[in-house]
Parts: sequence; structure tokens; C-alpha cells
Amino acid sequence: MLFALLCKDKPGHLNIRLEMRPTHLDYLNKLNAEGKLAMAGPFLDDEGKACGSLVMVTAETAEEAKALGDADPYAKAGLFESVEVKPFNWVFNKPEA
Repeated sequence: MLFALLCKDKPGHLNIRLEMRPTHLDYLNKLNAEGKLAMAGPFLDDEGKACGSLVMVTAETAEEAKALGDADPYAKAGLFESVEVKPFNWVFNKPEA
């Protein structure tokens, strides 16, 4: 099942995002190689700067999806103000469709 991780950055923490980005990308590449990552990318503010993340993962349960999110280096570094885990039904423009 697909889950959307809706991650909102803490205000004033862009420096943590930039510092942790290489490690975060390594983590996403690992998830991708394991077949657990559907897609990912940052939300942007009005100035075009990253202010959060959307990470779509494949997991059996919401708890498993949350654990994948908790293991993200961004989360471990305290970047996120909040993370919502939502089941997702990819209907349009799904690559496998």
C-alpha cells in the first residue's frame, strides 16, 4: 500500500535541510533500491525555498510507513515540525498504469 508522508519543516531550519541533504538523498536512494520509494520531493515556499517534503512510500501498514519516515536523516536531525502519514491511492499518471 502507498502512504504519503507530509513533512513540514520547522521555521528557520533551512540550514539543517541543506546540511543533511546528501545523507537524506542517500537514504532515499536506499529506499528506492529496496522498492519502498514511489516518489519524493520538497514543498517550496513563496521564495522557492524548500519548506517541507512529500515522500511516497510503499509499506504494509501506517506504522511501517511512519518508521520509514522516522528513519529519514531529516527527521533524525529534528528538521520537521510535523509529519502526517496518509494512505494514498495513486489513480492518475501512475507509472505502472
